[in-house]
Amino acid sequence: MKEEIEESSSVRLLRSTSSSGGGESRWVDGSEVDSESPPWSLGGDQDIREGYGSIRRRLVKKPKRVDSFDVEAMEIAGAHGNHEKDASLWQTLALAFQTLGVVYGDMGTSPLYVFSDVFSKVTITSEVDVLGALSLVMYTIALIPLMKYVFIVLKANDNGEGGTFALYSLICRYAKVNLLPNRQQADEYISSFKLKLPTPELERALNIKDALEHKSLLKTILLLLVLTGTSMVIGDGILTPAISVMSAVSGLQGEIKGFGTGALVITSIIILIALFSIQRFGTSKVGVTFAPALSLWFFSLGSIGLYNLITSRSYVCRFRAFLCAVDTAYMGQAAYLSRHPDSANRIFYNSVPESLFWPVFVLATIAAIIASQAMISASFSCIKQSMALGCFPRLKIVHTSRKLMGQIYIPVINWFLMIMCILVVAAFRSTTDIANAYGIAEVGVMIVSTSLVTLVMLLIWQTNLFLALCFPLVFGTVELIYLSAVLSKIMEGGWLPLVFATFFLCIMYTWNYGSVLKYQSEVREKISMDFMLELGSTLGTVRVPGVGLLYNELVQGIPSVFGRFLLELPAIHSTIVFVCIKYVPVPVVPQDERFLFRRVCPKDYHMFRCVARYGYKDVRKDDHNAFEQLLVESLEKFLRKEAQEFALESSLQEPEFDSISMMSRESGPQDGDGIGELRIPLMHDQRLEEEETLSSQESVPALPASVMSVDEDPSLEYELSDLKEATDSGFTYLIGHGDVRAKKSSWFIKKLVINYFYGFLRRNCRGGAATMRVPHTNIMQVGMTYMV
Repeated sequence: MKEEIEESSSVRLLRSTSSSGGGESRWVDGSEVDSESPPWSLGGDQDIREGYGSIRRRLVKKPKRVDSFDVEAMEIAGAHGNHEKDASLWQTLALAFQTLGVVYGDMGTSPLYVFSDVFSKVTITSEVDVLGALSLVMYTIALIPLMKYVFIVLKANDNGEGGTFALYSLICRYAKVNLLPNRQQADEYISSFKLKLPTPELERALNIKDALEHKSLLKTILLLLVLTGTSMVIGDGILTPAISVMSAVSGLQGEIKGFGTGALVITSIIILIALFSIQRFGTSKVGVTFAPALSLWFFSLGSIGLYNLITSRSYVCRFRAFLCAVDTAYMGQAAYLSRHPDSANRIFYNSVPESLFWPVFVLATIAAIIASQAMISASFSCIKQSMALGCFPRLKIVHTSRKLMGQIYIPVINWFLMIMCILVVAAFRSTTDIANAYGIAEVGVMIVSTSLVTLVMLLIWQTNLFLALCFPLVFGTVELIYLSAVLSKIMEGGWLPLVFATFFLCIMYTWNYGSVLKYQSEVREKISMDFMLELGSTLGTVRVPGVGLLYNELVQGIPSVFGRFLLELPAIHSTIVFVCIKYVPVPVVPQDERFLFRRVCPKDYHMFRCVARYGYKDVRKDDHNAFEQLLVESLEKFLRKEAQEFALESSLQEPEFDSISMMSRESGPQDGDGIGELRIPLMHDQRLEEEETLSSQESVPALPASVMSVDEDPSLEYELSDLKEATDSGFTYLIGHGDVRAKKSSWFIKKLVINYFYGFLRRNCRGGAATMRVPHTNIMQVGMTYMV
């Protein structure tokens, strides 16, 4: 298979190729395959390989130079910053206090409905029935949340981020399993990548990595597993508010005369509407408000549980080791059921002392809202992560906190969840059937997490094989037993999470499938460098002052949509920047490592590529004016450091450079495969030493006498003045409005999915201009049809 050819800003052959009309500098990377010739190619490419061996030997002997990635990674102040600062003690305590109100609410409200749903269709015949149900609850809490999640799963975090997609991104860093082939070798230099060092289990991990990377079926299975787990989590975002709120409000049925099922449904719907209406204020405000209330709720649970335990001493001896509030609440309810078996339908409120009913009811309602908030926030987070990894259509995301990243609000998803919750409450009208649905969703998420963590153990942690297999054998067996139990409730409401999961799974997989096919089509149809060199620096048209920002998804090569702009427009801008917004499988990309710049074509073309890399938790700025200013500042720094690097290398390596330049001038335009080996980037473990070299060079007051100062370089001054003139003339956003269609020879299913389902999603998602809030007067669009 053919290796990917990637552009580089290497200045080693830049002047020689400029003088001879040379093409774009590129280096070899093995992440993308393009086996077809670009349709824009003029043909006649010649592989000139004579003399390359001696040149390569001389290049290897040259002194170390500044890593081009250090030149390209421009620090931009103000665009991102809070995640890089160490949180103070008070900030940490404040965040911990908020987690009490957002994270633990789900488990804290489970005593409202667990026993009532367990005994909804089973009559209590003896104390043994109650003891058995209590044992099942207690050991489940000890085994799954405590043993599995607290001690094992939480360690499988992606730089502090958790969840199904966080595990998937972690796996994507260690193995190229992402179906979208836009990974670059430069991505591995991001400080947050943190690849694990070899261990004695390395050979097994490498075999797993090799199998995942080279078998497309395994990639697809892994993606479907991740999408299924994410779909189940989003389904939880619908079921948790419904069951929590209805369980809390159901206490009024035994307290207020005439408060029947209809009143219960209406009251629950009103509370749900209020809950989803406050989401736009953000998680931080909600967490600070709800955390004190949940603290009182946990205190109430423990107090009520102890009260019931005191009245039934037998259970104190049997479960003396369990001391947390939730466990105490369950033990107290079990003790009350042992004396009042007929109160199972309303066990929680019946176990509350009558004088404390209304305070407890208020706290229970607030706690139910808190539990719902936790799953709604998780749904927002899952959607954002899936969007960043190319598995969900682009939606509007509102960042609700200026100080804390990751606190988001997605209006479309919020109102969709609200409508679904209302429909569930109105259709089921009781918590029993909702509990059946809720169980399937929860167990589904558990099984997916067990599978992914097992893969992390084998591939990344490189755990001993016996220990790694014990994890799925122990926890997977328990979860499969639970699954077999909840699947028996399919006809009693268990079908609901399957419908939700199928719906979201179809959306996410269709979007990913169509996006991958579109990207592959763009790779096949990209413009060849020979065609660009044939056009010349005027690009076959008139160059007018201005900066054209052409947004595209390619990380290398010139997109075919640029050819459409050359054909459709009477003139083109004097400076062209191909902007690629790319998400990498890390939660956060440090700001000084965000941007990569490459020069495209010789200097007199004034064409560049900017790859802006974001993690799935990063915040993208919406202000296009700020983005334009930052881009120009970064481009100026790139040009100056490029000139400085070239001047220094010319001084130190003048004889060898002259020989290379002479050969390049004699060779003329070259094929990317022929020269790729000369541009392999330096090893990552040399970066620290090279940075020290750069620092020492920059501290020197002047370059050697034979080297022209950067400020005196006429070509640099001309290029900077040309860039300033273009900037003063304004920015234009060149956007291709793409229509993706399946080829006529495709299967019927593929035509249906691409032409209708994927086409519908593309027409109704946010485009690049909407994301950047660019004025319509600054946008130029051309139509493109991609046949996939």
